[in-house]
Amino acid sequence: MERFLRPIYQEHASDANTLGIILMERTKSNSPVTEDFDGILLIIVQNAEQQWQAKHYEFEDERSAAVHIVTESVLMEWIDTSGYRRAVEWVIYGRVIFDRNEYVYNLKNQLRDFPNEKRDLRKAIEFGKLVKSYSEAKDLYETEEYKDANSKILYSLHYLARLAVIEKGYYPEVTVWSQVKQIDLEVYKLYEEFIESREEIKKRIQLMLLAMDFIISNRVKTSVKHLLEIMGEESWSYVQLKTLPETSSYSLDLTAVISFMVEKGLLVTVKEQTKGIGVYHRKYVVKK
Repeated sequence: MERFLRPIYQEHASDANTLGIILMERTKSNSPVTEDFDGILLIIVQNAEQQWQAKHYEFEDERSAAVHIVTESVLMEWIDTSGYRRAVEWVIYGRVIFDRNEYVYNLKNQLRDFPNEKRDLRKAIEFGKLVKSYSEAKDLYETEEYKDANSKILYSLHYLARLAVIEKGYYPEVTVWSQVKQIDLEVYKLYEEFIESREEIKKRIQLMLLAMDFIISNRVKTSVKHLLEIMGEESWSYVQLKTLPETSSYSLDLTAVISFMVEKGLLVTVKEQTKGIGVYHRKYVVKK
C-alpha cells in the first residue's frame, strides 16, 4: 500500500505547508475505520484554499485508498466537536509517515490526554443529543408510536455510550460499544437488556425510559458543566445563550438541554418585563 501512495505523500512532504502525514491501513475485510478502503492517507496542512479535499484511488493490484487533505483548523474542529469521528481514529491509531517539528507526535499526545476543557465541551455536545433523542422517545411512547420510540431509544443509548466514554477521559470511537464494555458496565448492561429483552415492545420501552431517566439525571450536572460555567450567576435569555460562539457546537440541542436542566432543578426561570402588558421575556438562572 505504502509504495503506491509514496509519490503522493512525498510531494506533500516536500511542501513547507504540510504539518504531518498519517497512514491508516485496513486490518480486516470489512473495516469501518478505513471506510472500506485498503488504506487512508491523512495529510494535515496549515492552510489551503479548499479546507478539506478527499480523493479516491485504485491501484494495479486492485487495492484502493482515500487521500484526505485537511487544514489544521478543520481537523481540530472535528476533534473538538466529533465532526468526523473516523479522522480522530486515524490520528490516534495511524502510522506517522511524515512529521514536521513533531506536530503529529504532539497531537497524538493531546488526544491521549484529552484536556478537561475539551472534555467538558464534548460532554455538553453528546448530552445535548442524548437529551433531545430521549425526549423524543418519551413523546413517541406517549402517542403510542412504539416502533419510532424504539428507534429513538437506540439512538439515545448510543449517545449515552459516547458520553460514558468521554467521562472516562477517552475519545469515542466508531466501535463505541467495545469501549463501553471495558469502562462502564452499567451503560453496557442497559444496552444489552434493551436489545435482548423479550418483553413486548410497549413494556420494553416503558422500562427503558425509566432506567434512562435515572441514569441521565445522575449525569446531568457533570454533563452540562460547560454551560453552567458560561452562565455563572447571570440571567440569560435563550437567544443570548444560543448565539454565543461557545455554545455553537450544541446550539441545535440547546432547547432540549435547558428544558431538562429546568426540569431537574439546575436552572430556574425568571420573568423580565417587555413593552407588552402581561408579556415577559423568560430568562434562565443557575439555581444556587
